Order: sequence, then C-alpha cells, then structure tokens
Amino acid sequence: MNLLRDFSLTKTEFLIGIFSFLFIAVFVFTFRHMRLSDDNAISTSREINLKIDAPTDLDGLVNYLKEAEVEFNEQELFWSARLLGWRSFKKGNYKLDGNLTYQSFLRKLALGNQDAVPVVILPGITQERFSMSVARAIAVDSAAMNMVFYDEAFLDEVGLSKEDLLGRMLPETYSMYWTSTPREVVRRILREFEDKVVEPYADSAEAQGKTIHDILTMASIVEWEAKLENEKPVIAGLYWNRIKRRMRLEADPTVNFALGERRRLLFEDYRHEHPYNTYLKYGLPPGPITNPSLSTIKATLNPQNHDYLYMVANPEGGHTFSRTFEQHQRASEVWRKWLREQYRIARQREAQGE
Repeated sequence: MNLLRDFSLTKTEFLIGIFSFLFIAVFVFTFRHMRLSDDNAISTSREINLKIDAPTDLDGLVNYLKEAEVEFNEQELFWSARLLGWRSFKKGNYKLDGNLTYQSFLRKLALGNQDAVPVVILPGITQERFSMSVARAIAVDSAAMNMVFYDEAFLDEVGLSKEDLLGRMLPETYSMYWTSTPREVVRRILREFEDKVVEPYADSAEAQGKTIHDILTMASIVEWEAKLENEKPVIAGLYWNRIKRRMRLEADPTVNFALGERRRLLFEDYRHEHPYNTYLKYGLPPGPITNPSLSTIKATLNPQNHDYLYMVANPEGGHTFSRTFEQHQRASEVWRKWLREQYRIARQREAQGE
C-alpha cells in the first residue's frame, strides 16, 4: 500500500509538472505572440526619416535606430527578427511616424519598401544649383548629379544637349526615392516635362511656326529677365517683336550666361564673343540658359500683343517698356539717375559709419 501511495504521489507530481510546463509554454508563446503584434514595439514621438545608407544586418540596424532616437527594446528586436526571419535590411529612406509592430517594421526594411522624399526644383537655376538641390534631398553626391549633364551616352539617349536638358528640368516638387540615381532623377523630371509641356503645348507652338525648343529657349530668357509675374507675357511679347523685326534680342541674361555668372554687366561684357551673346548674334541663342517655370513657358507661348521693343529696369522692381528708342533713352536716364542716387546714399551711410 505504501508503494502504491508513493507511486500515486509521483504520478500526480509528474502530471502537475507536465501541466505547469504546458502552462508556461502557452504563456510564453502567447506573450511572445502579443509582443510580435504589439503596435508599440517600435515607437517614435515625431515623424522620423530613418535613412539607411548601405545594406545592413541586425547590429547595423540597431545603430541606425539609436542614432535616430527611436524607442525600442534591443533584445526583443533581435529575438523578433530571428523568429520572423528578417536579418538583412536594404538601403533606403523609411518614414517612421508613431508606432509599429516588429513584423511591419522589419518587413518594410527587409523588402526595401522605402518612402519617397520631396525633391524641390526651383526655376531659373544653374545646373550646379540644380545638382546641389537634388543632393540635399537624396543620397547622391552633387558632383555625381552634375556629371549627368556631361554624360554623352545619356545625352545621346535622350537626344538633348546639356543646355536643353537643364531647360527641361521643370520647376516643381517631386516625390522620389532617396536611393534614386542621377539618371533616374533626370528621367523622372523629363517625364513630367513631357506630360506638362510637350503634350499640351507642342501643337500650339507648331501653329505659331515654333518648336518646343524655341519656346523653351525664349522662356528661359524671360525667366531670368522678369522679376514680376505679370510682366512675363509683356517681356515675352517684346522679345518676339524683336525676332519678327529681325532685330537682335540684346537680352542681358544671355550675356550673363555667356560669362558664366549673374551680375551687373559692364560695357565690355556686351562685346564678349560667345554663341549665346544676343547683343552680337541674331535670333534665339542655341538653347535655354536656365529652367523656366511652367507659368513662364505659358507666358512665352501666349505673349501679350503690344508694340514694345525696349525695356529698362525701374525703381519699383519691374520694367519700363517703350515703343521707340527715344522713349527708351528717357526711361533709361530715369533709371540711371535713380541708381546714382542710391549709390550716393550708400556712400553717405558708409562715411557716417552706419
């Protein structure tokens, strides 16, 4: 009887042990499953763009998260990644906003499902400034971005000169992947130019006896010349009037382009021999001098109908337009007097130590 009682006790203890083990196993499994699906596993108090600049492993990912000040449990992250099978992560920009589960977070980075970043292209810029703008937004060096304008194979592929290519870098805010290459960036913008300029306006240009290249080249001059939005169609009309009368354009922006810098021009600058110097050459220059905005392109396609042939800057920040050279001379003298007065005031303030 004592043996049976001992055996029965041992059996009971065994069953209790089994049930305890199962309970613990279920508890651990349930707890871990809950942690895997916990929306607060990866947490941020603000929107963070986690930029991974090279493919990385778990150790590298942890370092990126720490640098970005993301809230997470390092041990749990390692455990979750190994359990789920996500152990290598791709280069890219990943937006983290609020809370994520381990599964959604790790899967996003492992598959390289990155989030786009805004790339802002401003009007009237040089190719160097264009390249710097892109480089500030995505993972590309500005020098590498600038080289696309000298990539002969690529220029042949798209059928453009470097000036024509810059002219088609339509000003806008683009959504692009942080890992985009220079060629991918340019192709993306060229598609936008095709959609917003070529397709809607090529027929209109042709009806006027012009090409998109002509419109873009003229618009690039207007872009640099116009300080006020409402002057764009006036200035475009003035330059087209000169073309019709077989006058030289005599556009200062083309001389600035020929010199390679934007500054107040000197008398000798106008004699600078260059294909883009419209004080020496008739007609439009060989190509665009900058990237005009869509509003400038539209103004150039639909210029104001007037008889103006001359213009000069005025103290109000715009231009005074004239039909005759005599009117232009009087307007120019008003401008020169105003400039001389500004120089006098500046010298006086400097002498007074202001």
